Amino acid sequence: MLRAIKIVTLSVSDLTEAEGAYAEWLGYVRTARGRIDSELANGWGTPHIEGSPYAMLRSPAGTEVMLRLIERPITPGFAPLRTYGWNANEILVLDPGGLEKRLRAPGSPFEVIGASAPLDSNPSIIAMQAIGPNRELNYFTRIPPEGGTFIKQAARTFVDRTFIMVVGGPSMPALREFYGQQLGMTVTDPFVSRVSVLNEALSLPADHRIPLALVPLSSSFVLELDEYPAGTSPRPCRDGDLPPGIAMVSFLAERLDERLPWRAMPRKIAGTPYSGRRAGVIVGPAGERIELIEGSDLKGSA
Repeated sequence: MLRAIKIVTLSVSDLTEAEGAYAEWLGYVRTARGRIDSELANGWGTPHIEGSPYAMLRSPAGTEVMLRLIERPITPGFAPLRTYGWNANEILVLDPGGLEKRLRAPGSPFEVIGASAPLDSNPSIIAMQAIGPNRELNYFTRIPPEGGTFIKQAARTFVDRTFIMVVGGPSMPALREFYGQQLGMTVTDPFVSRVSVLNEALSLPADHRIPLALVPLSSSFVLELDEYPAGTSPRPCRDGDLPPGIAMVSFLAERLDERLPWRAMPRKIAGTPYSGRRAGVIVGPAGERIELIEGSDLKGSA
């Protein structure tokens, strides 16, 4: 059902500051600005966000994946890697070490929490991690020109696009059942892996490992499913509002199954980047909000 990641939505406390951070430090470019209308707010089951200002951004490489910033009040009690839901936005980059140096410079709104280093599972892939200005976690990863096991496309610019989204929840069987059975995706068998930034956030031993599984969407996109350890909890969220941090991820879907647990039945959306296509929102087993946009292709340009 899921074909591609199309929009990563962040809740931000100050839209101008958040947009400036991604523009100045990562090179992202605005493609649209406006306010959330009642059609989107009610379709998402979040009536309180009607009228909230938003901006759509893209990387300098193109528009196939958008970053949507929506201004919302700060949610008390939210901290990265301590709650269930969408927990990391993994972005293709050419030089993680060079980007790390840039983000460590005075005045940077990004907090580097993981130095650039080769992955244990594949030393040809290098990644670093940084917390964004609204406590969103970003992984910045270099895929070699020949590609990796699942992802075949390397970055085209210094900072490119999202290619992996990470969801953390309390139960691997529940995550695998939802994405495998309800959404009809292929899900790998779980394996255990060390996630250093998670261990540090939860004060766990450095060699602690958690179960992971992968959901390949294509040669360009993958979802990572993480079973989070004790010490994590549901994400705080006001009724009728979006969650803090990475609030929602939108996917291109080949069909919209009416039997899914929609917050409101899918409807045609006129604005950018929907272009009159049907879209609707469901909530996964970790509380992650998933927007499905119907169609075989969707351009993100404004």
